[in-house]
Amino acid sequence: MGTTDHRTDGQDGHDARDGADLPALCRADWERASAPSRAETAADRVADRVARSRPGARLGTKEELRAECGVSVGTFNEALRLLLTRGLVTVRPGPGGGLFAAQPPPAGPRRDAWTEALHGQRPDEALRVRDALDPLLVADALWHASPADVAGLRRLLAPLAEAAGAADPAAFARADRRLRSRLAALGPGTLLRSLYEGLLPLAERADAAADSGTLRTRLDRRTALVDALDARDRALALRLAGGGDGESAGEGRDADG
Repeated sequence: MGTTDHRTDGQDGHDARDGADLPALCRADWERASAPSRAETAADRVADRVARSRPGARLGTKEELRAECGVSVGTFNEALRLLLTRGLVTVRPGPGGGLFAAQPPPAGPRRDAWTEALHGQRPDEALRVRDALDPLLVADALWHASPADVAGLRRLLAPLAEAAGAADPAAFARADRRLRSRLAALGPGTLLRSLYEGLLPLAERADAAADSGTLRTRLDRRTALVDALDARDRALALRLAGGGDGESAGEGRDADG
């Protein structure tokens, strides 16, 4: 462990020195590297409208939304592809058609194995699995969330604050589910998003039965997570995502210090 390996050639040594000399990225470097494209900005604008709309609500025609976003046809088509990939909108052709806010598929009499397995689980078990997936979602968000995405998450904190102020666990659980669903939509992984979204309704039942005295702590934790995503603080964001609701946001910050 303390010996020097002389078997590397000059090129390997040169590469190692180059890697060691690379400067650490500051936040300004990150923001320059991850500046959203015009298509991403247009997609974020439509996504904000989706967040304010009821599932299934008509958002407008492609041309109306393209003109509102102020982009070309090609750029808006790319934005539409991003929205469809995230599962945020559906497109309907013909008179009265256009873009619509996506809604969950209606429940039918036929269940697949995944739905059947969820149906037989306790809400607290779904909660445990959902929380175990949180770090994966947050890791994706750290790479893919634009400033507009983070702003959208921050707006969804307001209903959480209202529910915490009213000491209403059921309202808090509903608002938290919307926040989590929006977070899940930021990543590119359709399998992860599908698994996570499938757990949310059952986990919400467990959250709704939680002690109202913990709501303020949970609100602080959600706020700290959004702040960490905004600051691209990977260590803190993953710590906040990985601890469930068992520790406060302040404890997460203390661990960094």
